Amino acid sequence: MDLQNKKLPEKYVITVGRSFGSGGRALGRLLADKLGIAFYDKELLVQAAEKAGMSPEYFERNDERVPKFFSGLFSFNHGYNPMSFYAGTSSITSDGIYQAQCDFIHEIADNGPCVIVGRSADYVLRDVDNVVNIFVHAPMADCVRRILARAERLTECDARNLAEKTNKVRAAFYNFYTDKRWGAASSYDLTIDSSLMPLDECADFIIEYLYRRIGCCDK
Repeated sequence: MDLQNKKLPEKYVITVGRSFGSGGRALGRLLADKLGIAFYDKELLVQAAEKAGMSPEYFERNDERVPKFFSGLFSFNHGYNPMSFYAGTSSITSDGIYQAQCDFIHEIADNGPCVIVGRSADYVLRDVDNVVNIFVHAPMADCVRRILARAERLTECDARNLAEKTNKVRAAFYNFYTDKRWGAASSYDLTIDSSLMPLDECADFIIEYLYRRIGCCDK
């Protein structure tokens, strides 16, 4: 296939799920830079908080966290999907926070091409055209090395515990708000083990996939 004669649509979104320490955020930033498109991660929270009239600090404290009222459900739900109960609930503060993020995600997706990291954006945009969903993971040893490179004061044990805890929180958030499973290959279009290639090469691989998947002929 001749990719030189293909171009990307005016509007498309790359969503990036990631295990902690896998380099998913860095890869998302790299993709945005290479493609010359917008990138959203923590700044997404701040903008959504301001639009919703909420404190950005409070918004960030609830970043990718399941409402506390429901946290106990995960220990005994035995396959029950909390979304069926949550869908009829509007009294929880976290409901407003999550809805504000969803509204803002739809807004930025409609404004032009972008990369969105986390926030179950793949599920939020499930009915939107030209969305490519990626999950980035790596073996724990590789994640620990990456974490230690960013936070030298941590011990190897600290880094491992931090990764495991963060992954658990992210999985609970994703599984709660969607009908999919966090990190499961079937939940995404493409899963990448970032330990197998440099991030730059991972980005190039994803971009080629992007052109093959949603690229159209340049007339």
